[in-house]
Amino acid sequence: MEASISDVARAANVSVSTVSRSFTRPSAVAPSTREKVLGIAKELDFSISRSAAMLKSGRSMRIALLMSGDLRLWFSASVVEGLNQIFHPQGYDLLIFQISSINERREFFETLPVRRNADAVIVISLGIDQKEVAKLLNIGVPIVGINCDSPEETGFTAAVNIDDDQGSILAARHLLNLGHRNLVYLRTSRAVSLHFSVQRRYESFMKCCADNGVSPLTITTDGTADGISRIVSKLSALAEFPSAVACQEDAIAVPLLFRLTQSGYQVPSALSLIGYDDGLYAQDVGLTTIRQRPLDLAHHAALMTLDLIHGKRPGAHPFQVIPAELVLRATTARFASAMAGRQH
Repeated sequence: MEASISDVARAANVSVSTVSRSFTRPSAVAPSTREKVLGIAKELDFSISRSAAMLKSGRSMRIALLMSGDLRLWFSASVVEGLNQIFHPQGYDLLIFQISSINERREFFETLPVRRNADAVIVISLGIDQKEVAKLLNIGVPIVGINCDSPEETGFTAAVNIDDDQGSILAARHLLNLGHRNLVYLRTSRAVSLHFSVQRRYESFMKCCADNGVSPLTITTDGTADGISRIVSKLSALAEFPSAVACQEDAIAVPLLFRLTQSGYQVPSALSLIGYDDGLYAQDVGLTTIRQRPLDLAHHAALMTLDLIHGKRPGAHPFQVIPAELVLRATTARFASAMAGRQH
């Protein structure tokens, strides 16, 4: 015979409402009590109806996640992992929407208020219109940004951003301080109208260089293996081979490092190379890069989202900016040593 909620309450020596709250509102139950209730529920093979919990709480128990990048990318995958680490124990599911155009983004904000199938919306590195934000706020759905452009001015309820201005300035100053003046900046061809975070990196890097009398050449790539190979060809075809290359992200820098080596260019003696992210394999290949911590960003965003869903203010600072960090490894060196490793 299937166990009932009353059976669990009786075995745990608590009220039925305490058992219910242990599943539907865990923050309202003492941790020791909730642990005891869940343990007994597991022994009795009892599970509370998700639909009943949703009806009682008035919530969908879903979080909509909007993102413009490929889910397989290190940053995107890390953010999803970090969000799930916080939301899953609280009974929330993630609904992932990969947005590839402004029209898709507009369609989402047109339909969500009608469907009302999410308790909050989290936006990753995506530009949002103020009118779209207002549609959610009008129906009481908080919107939280991760690496979004001007979230406070746009009307987000809360946000956490890596300081891309500071990170890009760190990268530019590092190369300039090493004596490099003939620079190349590599970026992807993603629609900048959607992906504001990488656009800000680019603009900050270029401005810092311009302020120091340097004008880097910009090369765009699609990020594929063929695209990385074409970059090496373009660099080799330049009238003057650059002394340093800055990459929008490690996903460009790491494969480029291998392609350069295969083509006979020694890094950093032939040229210096710097990435951005400190993602997968950056440490393994000795890549100098700018570190950001997407798991930490996601944890901050998820905790603020839960506070907002429960009607609480998300801490003293709902709009947080996390400093980036320059990680020095083996792919950058002073300009004076650059000529020794060139074989072309």
